[in-house]
Amino acid sequence: MSTDSKEPAQERQINEQDFLDGSEQAKSRYGRFNLAIIGDSGVGKSSLVNAVFSRDWAKVGMGLPVTRGVHYYNDDSLGIWDIEGFEIGSELSPSDLLKSHLKTISERPANEQISVVWYCVESHASRLTPAAIAMIQALDSAGLPVVLVLTKVDWGKNPITKSRTVTHDLEQFVEWLENPNDNGVPITVPYEKLILTSTRDKHGKGKGHGLGDLVTETLALSPEDEKDAFRIAQRLNLPWKRELARPVVHKAAAAAALATATPILIADAAVLAPIQLAMMGRIATIYDLELKTMMSAGALAQLGVQFTGQALARSFLKLIPGAGSVVGASVAFALTAATGEAWLRLCEQVHTGKLDIKKISESWSDYAPSFLDVVRKIMEQKLTKS
Repeated sequence: MSTDSKEPAQERQINEQDFLDGSEQAKSRYGRFNLAIIGDSGVGKSSLVNAVFSRDWAKVGMGLPVTRGVHYYNDDSLGIWDIEGFEIGSELSPSDLLKSHLKTISERPANEQISVVWYCVESHASRLTPAAIAMIQALDSAGLPVVLVLTKVDWGKNPITKSRTVTHDLEQFVEWLENPNDNGVPITVPYEKLILTSTRDKHGKGKGHGLGDLVTETLALSPEDEKDAFRIAQRLNLPWKRELARPVVHKAAAAAALATATPILIADAAVLAPIQLAMMGRIATIYDLELKTMMSAGALAQLGVQFTGQALARSFLKLIPGAGSVVGASVAFALTAATGEAWLRLCEQVHTGKLDIKKISESWSDYAPSFLDVVRKIMEQKLTKS
């Protein structure tokens, strides 16, 4: 049977399951990051979540009421415990009420336990209320790291240095928070970090300020085994996602090289497709893209036919001098590595909203690895071995 007659049969073996399996394996590996957000109604919790994680919980209404004053919102990579502030008239003290909430949460499954707390206070306040102080103390007693987040900050700009400034009243509030006292008597407010934030500028536009500091400090306070889940859930720091994705690309490229340690015919290059599709599924998960619900199974299968295995080999081998009609380890490594880097760039565009997920197929040519990309990967591999 000729090489050409084999090709259609091999291509039909490609389906979406390898992609989906890679995605599910990544979800299982990285797990979920759970954040508790505490604050009074109207303090800006929903806006903060939307700005950092691009999830509009208020609109989608996915929160499950766990108990009065506590809702839990979750998807694969992120869980949000929305806990209301202390209500005047409650039969319990602020700390006892919060302890009751924390006890309820502690009885939930392990993948729903709180990692970090954002305690939100509107920046226009002049002091923390006794209720807020009691709740922060209760969180500390429970062993939970607290980031004290001042919301809705009105930023100004120094006309000379161009640096951001805040109002005099807010400066005084921050000074008090750094050395809290009651008429000169020190008060213990055990928060880990104080971050000033806004999700919009004073004109209600733009991306606000302080959010980068907030995600940096949240990551630093996260348990080691949940840091990657937070890197995936947040939407502000793309370099963190690249740091997670590139080892996935390298591992897949190494697996492709191993699979072709004995060179194979182009017609048999579909053997690379499962490796490459699984890689693409893992990278999509790192960029928090739920392609399973964004695209049909047929569209995912078509991704495999277009972007992987035999199709890539056929496209590039004819351009590589001396390559002939077989795929060896160095070419398989380079094709997979270049494909991974291209897919990474495409996922970033979808992740940041610059590319519509429905246009992936027609946009792939803008991101697909070029001949030079593949040759460069071949040379990099040779240099690494030398």
